[in-house]
Amino acid sequence: MRQRITYIHEAQGKFDPDQLTLTDNSLSVRSLHAAREERATFGFKELPQELWQVLKQCHELHIRWSSHHTYDAVPPFASRVSPGLHVFYTPAVKGRSATLLCPLLRKVFDDGLKCEVPETSFISPPILSTRFASTSSLQFHQLLPSLAELVTYIQQKICPLLGDADTDKACIAHATSILTADSVDIDYDSISHALTVSGYWSQHPQDRWSETIRKREENAGKVEVGVLAMERARLAEELSVGGFLAVVGEDKKLQPTLFSFPARHHPLPETSTYAISFPPPTGLHPTLHLSIPRTAIIGPPSTAPPSSSCALHTYLTLPSPLFADKHQLSTSDPLFLSSHNLVALRAIAGETDLEAPDWVTERWGSNLLLELATPSPSNNDVANHEENWQITIPLHLRYLPPSPTGYRNISVTWPIVFWACTAEEGTKMGINPFDRVGMGWEGLFGARTMFYQLTPDVSGKVGVDGEGKERGVMIEQIEVPVLKLREGGEGSGSGLWGGRKGIEMGTVIVVVLGFLWVLGKLAGVVRTGGVGKGQDGEREKKE
Repeated sequence: MRQRITYIHEAQGKFDPDQLTLTDNSLSVRSLHAAREERATFGFKELPQELWQVLKQCHELHIRWSSHHTYDAVPPFASRVSPGLHVFYTPAVKGRSATLLCPLLRKVFDDGLKCEVPETSFISPPILSTRFASTSSLQFHQLLPSLAELVTYIQQKICPLLGDADTDKACIAHATSILTADSVDIDYDSISHALTVSGYWSQHPQDRWSETIRKREENAGKVEVGVLAMERARLAEELSVGGFLAVVGEDKKLQPTLFSFPARHHPLPETSTYAISFPPPTGLHPTLHLSIPRTAIIGPPSTAPPSSSCALHTYLTLPSPLFADKHQLSTSDPLFLSSHNLVALRAIAGETDLEAPDWVTERWGSNLLLELATPSPSNNDVANHEENWQITIPLHLRYLPPSPTGYRNISVTWPIVFWACTAEEGTKMGINPFDRVGMGWEGLFGARTMFYQLTPDVSGKVGVDGEGKERGVMIEQIEVPVLKLREGGEGSGSGLWGGRKGIEMGTVIVVVLGFLWVLGKLAGVVRTGGVGKGQDGEREKKE
């Protein structure tokens, strides 16, 4: 197993090299205020058999989990996905399913995952950029508040395979820390034959990092540590970092470093935020309201290349009870688009059947990418700066099972909002040490596209995390109307017309009666001699 730990701290006097102590077999970090990423890479021999048997059925597998609590995505870890568990998968052999994938996902993450087989549980996203090597052909999503099951699986199945008791103990401790992570990535591809697990913490659960990182046993893999800060990049397409690097147990002293690299994901100022809401009453046609400060979108990002072309987008991840009407949103009607401050629907995939009730949908839901309008210079004077730019996205509710109250609550994840900008001609977006691909939405753009993501503003929407701290929540709970149950169970459970079964029976009866009525009318026409009258008319004309 190879291990890499990266700290990203604030520069300009916020860090003192004396906070680091390097010895022959360890590196100690003291009271460091920083974001932290830990990445571990496993070979097949270090994985349980049930896991690598599934991986052999995959050409690539990318798993992204993001907390439903808000967090700071500091560069070079500036990319985001919607809260929950995202699985992106491409089979090793086209047309041959990884039948063991869903059972393993339920075992590793949550037995309640609505995942049976990829062909019926996953959706097929539209791939507009075939040049992205990590764009997967199938996609799955489900809300998952905790990674407790993953932690248990690692501790029981993977840690015992890594070596001696000390290594096992360290592995268990590292696995436990996943419970406080803001995001976790798991990546596999059939070319490298390696499984990589990455965790990201925007800050220490208790504010500052104080820990000792020890070298691994001989031939057990390296432990690389970087304590870095962002520096001013020379080119707009690049990010630059500087600080200290060390391989624990090999380097005798910290190695100063400064390097730059092309990056797809770039930061925006803290004032570049957005918020969403579903104004009540939601009814059968909920409307997502997206609010953005005008000062955040008066133009393309100032750090984008001068000659680049930029457009503002939002990417929605909708559960099966909600869907967007692709015919409505794909319109070119300027009045409709301007009334919602939309430019165009760029992509949509998943459960988009307009008539299907929720209980017959097999797949988890749908995704859609919308290009958003921005204020024109003439409509963005000083007086308007105090008002947020409002965007509305009309959605629709599927018929849901009845409830005793006549209402149900559904959970909707916050979308992500970002600028997509073209890079300078000739820019090579190679893989950098911190690159993050395989998130679903980036594959809808060209290979040299640069992304600038806005930060969710969850003011007033607070929940308690696993550490007992109050944090903003990026999940909307909306109350929607459904059929009200009568007393005694489903539709009262008594009487022909109670509940869903009654509605289904009534629908069948109405359809049958309508069909019989049409047949009766046709028979009446025949009995009155409609055909004969036509023949008599022909004879009269001849006479």
